[in-house]
Amino acid sequence: QVQLVESGGGLVQPGGSLRLSCAGSGNIYPINRIGWYRQAPGKQRELVATITSGHSTNYADSVKGRFTLSRDNAKNPLHLQKDSLKHEDTDNYYCYLIKMSSKTTKEEYWGQGTHGNVSS
Repeated sequence: QVQLVESGGGLVQPGGSLRLSCAGSGNIYPINRIGWYRQAPGKQRELVATITSGHSTNYADSVKGRFTLSRDNAKNPLHLQKDSLKHEDTDNYYCYLIKMSSKTTKEEYWGQGTHGNVSS
């Protein structure tokens, strides 16, 4: 069974940095798309950044130039480097993965989330 576990959240001052990691267990491959979403209380979950199997990236306008996705080894397939953090980046961050279980069948998975708090 696929499970995603996020880590790296915490408290940071405005202008600071945090690095989130997403660890996968079970057979998460082949990956079609993997990325991060975030959600504040009472708001809809929104895209932060994703990367496809072809290494095409998509960043939300609000984080372009400040956040950077990177791929890593098999057990920790994704990181999100968050720099120049702002108060409005305070959210719960969720790892998201689409796996191709066959040529035509996709499976979606979500992590439980990690909280990033930007506060002075």
